[in-house]
Amino acid sequence: MAQAWFATGPGGIAEWEFREVEAPAPVAGEITIRVHAAGMNPADVKHSARPGAEFPVPLGYEVSGEIAAIGPDTVIGSGAASVGDEVVAFRVTGGYTTELTIPADKAFAKPSTLTHPEAANLLLAGATAAELLERSGAQRGDTVLFHAASGAVGVSFLQQAAVRGIRVVGTAGARNLDTVRRYGGVAIEYGDGLVERARDAAAGAPFVAALDGVGTDEAIASSLELVEDRARIITIVRADLVEAEGIVMIGGMKKASAVFRDGVRADLVDLAARGRLEVPVARTYPMTEAKAAADLLMSGHPGGKLALLP
Repeated sequence: MAQAWFATGPGGIAEWEFREVEAPAPVAGEITIRVHAAGMNPADVKHSARPGAEFPVPLGYEVSGEIAAIGPDTVIGSGAASVGDEVVAFRVTGGYTTELTIPADKAFAKPSTLTHPEAANLLLAGATAAELLERSGAQRGDTVLFHAASGAVGVSFLQQAAVRGIRVVGTAGARNLDTVRRYGGVAIEYGDGLVERARDAAAGAPFVAALDGVGTDEAIASSLELVEDRARIITIVRADLVEAEGIVMIGGMKKASAVFRDGVRADLVDLAARGRLEVPVARTYPMTEAKAAADLLMSGHPGGKLALLP
């Protein structure tokens, strides 16, 4: 029997339960993954508590592991595969588990450049960053502003932007400015005078877009002041301002975002395989300690990605 985490009610992490489950044998077009690491994202907590959720809700959207079984005449998202091959999978349901049967097209050969905890955290943050970059319309030589650039989405964005030759001025707290610099951004600190510091950092170049990964009033206000075209002010947090301010919001639950993120998975795996995309992992937890890990995750200060290890 496998074991998996479920949200059993709307009360958040306190209502999570670790249960025995049966991972069904894969049929044609499916594989069973023996999970070596489950990636953790705030969406795991937020989406399980969303209005209208039908409990119990299986938790977790991305994993890394090895193929334990494969259905007949089945290929994975990256091509032919065999039992024992290492894979990474994203946009799965119930990734906080020891074993999982999924549609095979959701799995891709794991980049050998990444450990399982790193690979398990590659695709959700990476696909979000890729969509922000695409929607920004930024081209080689352009300058963009990214709020919360030291976070998981920000770090992936910095690396993907660097590949395209796009300059990023990234905001962060004082203790995280070096993280922004490490991944190629021009780091500036939050707080009074942010707009002036952003303009100084841009060295006279206009900001063609502003990307918001934190949702503070300061982030939104500075974006509105620095970027004239509101269709190029894009948030992953502030849905309440889409109509009021005319800015754009993206999210994995939106159909257009889901289609884009499905389509970009192979590109992200390729970037990682070529050593162009790193995934900083702050800490790993035993799978049984998912509640403690989630508490740290939602504190807003995990210091990097977290992973659960069966």
